[in-house]
This record gives sequence, structure tokens and C-alpha cells, in this order.
Amino acid sequence: MARYTQNQTFTASSHNQTLSLGQKLGCTVKPGAVIALSGRLGAGKTTLVKGIAQALHIREPVTSPTYTIISEYEGSVPLYHVDLYRIKDSSELYDIGLEEYIFGKGITVIEWPDLGVELYPESLISISIQVREDGARIFTIQGITL
Repeated sequence: MARYTQNQTFTASSHNQTLSLGQKLGCTVKPGAVIALSGRLGAGKTTLVKGIAQALHIREPVTSPTYTIISEYEGSVPLYHVDLYRIKDSSELYDIGLEEYIFGKGITVIEWPDLGVELYPESLISISIQVREDGARIFTIQGITL
């Protein structure tokens, strides 16, 4: 049974605040966690993942996996950074082995997650990012308490 948590909202007015939120998230999640990130292009999804990577002591640069689809990083816990933006059909999710990452020993972060919903666990952590007119980011988080 999935545990219910209320939505939490965080505001980040800078790149560093987004990184800090990612670090806090990275320190809170456990191996096996799956995080779905939603937000328009440029909303800060990859910046948030960079903060998670910092918390996991990942030393290599984290970049958007838009063209590679999945990037793997080794740290205190493996981080699997998935970008489904270029995936057009859910059958491709099986071709890229998404299930193996979702049910692996690391933390899986999925950008543009709408296509893979049927594969995600009940314990999914969902994060929606809205960009205000002043450039601040509003992060709405469900599935974990920070």
C-alpha cells in the first residue's frame, strides 16, 4: 500500500536554491526511489537532478540525457537520469530497458514522465515545476516528506 503524503510546495528564486532543494531530496530518498519530474523546457529539471547528484557524491558533470535517453552515474548510490522527451511510443520504454532502472538498486529520476506511467511503482515521487513570471520556480512535491 502506498503511503499518502500531502503535497509540499517549495519556491526557488535562483539556480543555487534549486540545487539546494535537489540536495535535500537526494539526502532524503532511498535506493529504489523513482522520481518523476514534470515542467516545461528550461524549468529546472536537470538543475534539480544536479543537486540530487551532489547529495549522492557524484563527481562527474550531470547533463540532460535528451539525446542519450538514459545517463548512469556512480556515487554513494547509483543515479539513473532518464529523459523521455524524444520517446514517441510506450513500446520504446521496453526497448531501452526502463523497467530495469526503475526496479534497480539506484535512484531513478525521469524527466518528461507522462509516457511511462504504467511502469512506475506506487511509491512514485512526483515533482511538478512551474515557472513564475519573475523567473522563480515553484516545486510541488508529492510522495515524500522533505
